Amino acid sequence: MAQTLDISGSQINGARDYQEDAFLITTIGGSDDKDSASLVIVADGMGGHAAGNVASNMAVQTFNKHVTSHFPTTDVTAMLQAAVRAANASITDTVRETPALRGMGCTLVAALVVDQKLFWISVGDSHLYLLRSGTLEKKNVCHSYGGFLDRMAAAGRPVEPEAGFSRNMLMSALSGDEIAEVDCPDEPYVLQPGDRLIMSTDGLDSLNAAKILSYSDAARGARDFVSVLLKGVEEAAIPRQDNTTVVVIDLPGRGERTANGKPVLKDVVAEGRAVGRAPSTVSGPAEFHSAPVPEPAPAPRPVRRAPRRRDPRDAYVRPGRWLRLLLLLALAGGAVAAYLYREQILANPTVATLLASVSAPNSTTVIPAPESEPEPQEPAPAPALTVPEPTAVPEAAPEPEPAVATTPPPPPPIEEFRDGNGPPMVWVQGGSFEMGSAGSWPEPSEHPRHSVTLRRFGIGRTEVTNAQYAQFRQPPNPFGMDDSAPVSGISWNDAVAYTRWLSAQTGKTYRLATEAEWEYAAAAGTDPQYWYWGHTPQPGMAQCFGCSPDLKPVKPVDVGSFAPNAFGLYDTAGNVAEWVQDCYLPNYDGAPADGSAREAGECADRVVRGGSYDVPPKSIRAARRDKWPAARGHESIGFRVVREE
Repeated sequence: MAQTLDISGSQINGARDYQEDAFLITTIGGSDDKDSASLVIVADGMGGHAAGNVASNMAVQTFNKHVTSHFPTTDVTAMLQAAVRAANASITDTVRETPALRGMGCTLVAALVVDQKLFWISVGDSHLYLLRSGTLEKKNVCHSYGGFLDRMAAAGRPVEPEAGFSRNMLMSALSGDEIAEVDCPDEPYVLQPGDRLIMSTDGLDSLNAAKILSYSDAARGARDFVSVLLKGVEEAAIPRQDNTTVVVIDLPGRGERTANGKPVLKDVVAEGRAVGRAPSTVSGPAEFHSAPVPEPAPAPRPVRRAPRRRDPRDAYVRPGRWLRLLLLLALAGGAVAAYLYREQILANPTVATLLASVSAPNSTTVIPAPESEPEPQEPAPAPALTVPEPTAVPEAAPEPEPAVATTPPPPPPIEEFRDGNGPPMVWVQGGSFEMGSAGSWPEPSEHPRHSVTLRRFGIGRTEVTNAQYAQFRQPPNPFGMDDSAPVSGISWNDAVAYTRWLSAQTGKTYRLATEAEWEYAAAAGTDPQYWYWGHTPQPGMAQCFGCSPDLKPVKPVDVGSFAPNAFGLYDTAGNVAEWVQDCYLPNYDGAPADGSAREAGECADRVVRGGSYDVPPKSIRAARRDKWPAARGHESIGFRVVREE
């Protein structure tokens, strides 16, 4: 016999004059009872009116299209993960076609109920709750900064919050970039008769657990419960109330039963909203709800977030703009602006390791109803519902990470040399090392960690200075600094031209370092996932934004101003970032084991390593990768040279 469910959903604008949420309720599968399932998708758009609306609608429809075309399947988890990737790719493609929508994105939570088994997948801070026997359980992980802090505290490993960071900051979302974290358990959760599921955007955080439980007791069915929840959100009158979408799924055994047969989809209360059909690929009735999607042409400039290309306006943020962005974040008080700073949240290098260490599959946190309802707080109470629980990110069981030294080996003898008037150099002995970061580290571009074996090579003790570059060509010198400052503002093409000139002057072979050579030399025998001096940022070790409490640099310093690493190299962390030989590729798939440069595609973008004076500590780790157009210079990018034997 087919499952009998009572499902209903609706949405409100809150304090906004536009709607960025979208949701869909549908029955999928074949005509046979055993092949039918109920699918619910909820997405919360971000990026401004037009952009957020487009992103949420696109994500919902793309996700639905993928699931309906691949169900039934023997691997539901893999299907849901592929659907999320497809939804994210649709945002990537749309932004490429319509640059005015750059910055759009959304959170997404989707539930598939198959024969009283619950499968789900979520990215971001939208909610999936289970209401059973007078308790409220949050089933999915909250990918916000506050969710991360709560998970650490629940695991007995509390983390001190970073100053200036909001609990609402998103650490994962569908934005067209690589997805940082996904929650999708490998095994389904078995539902019981009378269970009630609540799926919502984070606008429901205006209500605490006691309110939700009291509303549930009074509601006769799913539609009634949705209505009173949204009315409760409006009555809470929270300042700057966000859009709120709520979908309720009732299993048989609770209140009024539905008709026999396939899941009954109740009417939706959505006055003033556009209600349309899902794509024709949907099997069975569907309800798709959102605000009307505006034409892309007149779309207003969306809220800025870190774009895919690292450029002077994002990856290399000037301190003045940094402060302005923080101010905007405080004023916005929402997840969109918070998403801009998700990398800085992880400036503490233990964050990713802690995330992995406390993850446990299929675990939940029960939120009991308090004896009395707490007094509301202004302006916006901390959401009583947002109690994340440790849940494993759905990936295949990772292979054991290769052993990596956690403390520097005894420093090898430093062999210095210099060819004519060229830069001072040191020989770096060949050897093997594990390049990149561990699988638990939330930087997809640094994966997979892989073994590399290098031959001996010479490398500049410092970045090439203005004085050294001036022997070849007049340096740009954007800061008007002295001869001992690193040259900056030159393109990759100019850096390569200098190495060719230096080779002709000395009769030796000079070039830029490969990515592998640079990382090996910068780490100097330590784990490249961190810094050459240890696993935590330390003051007085580098020129970067936040490297010292009283250090707010606005330009580079002279080379050699800080202590060298164990190989005798200066400024491999911070000061100016450094061009290397390789074309930029999004990860290390297929990377050569001999550490040679990767030359693939048109190579319009080249790799930049080491971070600079105006990025946070997390961005000056040895394993950190960035990119920049080869034909363009930037004031925060310089280079150092390598000499072959």
